[in-house]
Amino acid sequence: MTATAIIAFFALALLAMPLAFALGLAAFGGIIAGDVEWHVLPQRMMHAVNSFPLLAIPCFMLAGELMVEGGIMEKLVALANSVVGRVRGGLGHVTVVSAASLSAISGTAVADATALASTLGPSLAKYYGNGFGAAVVAAAANLGPIIPPSAAMIVYAYMAGPSVSVGALFMAGFVPGLVMAAAMMLLIWAIARKRGYPHTGERFSVVNVLVQLKRSFLIVLMPIVVVGGIVGGAFTATEGSAIAVVYALLVGLFVTRQLKLSDLPNAMFRAAITTGVVAILIAFASAVTFLLSIDLVPQKLTAFLQLVTRDPLVFIWIVMAVLMFVGMFLESNAAYIMLVPLLAPIAELYGIDPLHFGFVFILNLVIGMLTPPVGVLLFVVSSARQVPLNSLLVNVWPFIVCQFAVLVLCIVFPPIVTWLPRQLGY
Repeated sequence: MTATAIIAFFALALLAMPLAFALGLAAFGGIIAGDVEWHVLPQRMMHAVNSFPLLAIPCFMLAGELMVEGGIMEKLVALANSVVGRVRGGLGHVTVVSAASLSAISGTAVADATALASTLGPSLAKYYGNGFGAAVVAAAANLGPIIPPSAAMIVYAYMAGPSVSVGALFMAGFVPGLVMAAAMMLLIWAIARKRGYPHTGERFSVVNVLVQLKRSFLIVLMPIVVVGGIVGGAFTATEGSAIAVVYALLVGLFVTRQLKLSDLPNAMFRAAITTGVVAILIAFASAVTFLLSIDLVPQKLTAFLQLVTRDPLVFIWIVMAVLMFVGMFLESNAAYIMLVPLLAPIAELYGIDPLHFGFVFILNLVIGMLTPPVGVLLFVVSSARQVPLNSLLVNVWPFIVCQFAVLVLCIVFPPIVTWLPRQLGY
């Protein structure tokens, strides 16, 4: 039954069928092969998506869309430029800092990549060339699912069950997100110096920084209110996401005044499309997971891995190697939904901190959004900036190495991930 579903999935995926429908047809084929009642399929699908925590995903998506439509990027870029714009490779640093700021609002890499490509892409191409500029945008956008709030963390926490909370994962991503941003900025500085890229921004001025901070204060305050409220227990992640939508709407309409009522349908439509992709993946993948549980695949996989090694660190490296390969070929949400229910319980049996394992799991698959041949960010940025994929790949590989180096640091030194959540009582 499981073998039938797996063979069917890969066969359909190789025929270029969308992964969600490949999963659905594979599950249906497995159910028929296993002589399971067919009506189990829609029941499992409905049960999987009928979840209060998952409501946070469309709300955070919509909040991000509203903030982009409301002119948030211009204010964030101006603030970032006042701080780091004059450093060697200044526009690259501005892109990373802007991405980190936007990540605290949108929670998704694709939304960040689209916003950064449209606002900073032309200037990056002018001073650094289209290939390197596009690579900086794609790499910086990967901060979206790492710095809270994060749609990926919501999906992971839902699939992992009560062993790890959304709030804990949010806080786990804060320090590694800053480390990754700093590492990419150091890399940009080294490349800019080697290639002789010119200085671009104005000289640093405390007065200018304070002026820009005053202009963008309400925007900067948004993630503090939303994430702080979730971590502080004032409201759940789902309620926080709804507050983020209202906050973004008010800021766009009455503070920046760039958001118009006529913009709302398009913003809602884009958020609905992204949410629909995640929802259908969760629905169909839940049916495949049901087949795996019937065939006792988790128990068999546990027994096999414990025969291979009983060392928790070796187990993590094995999982990371598998995820690195999976990230090259499988969309990240599909990977969470299919693999988290299998691997998270096994990690607990090895005595691994669920929070540490969950974060490095997410970080590995986030980096997979940059790795060919199915790196979704490569296609998004390539399309948005009209950059050939080969030119983008030549320039993006140092950033991929840089991000994997941060992953290794998080694996070898778990306090990078766990220290802040533990200090906050998680």
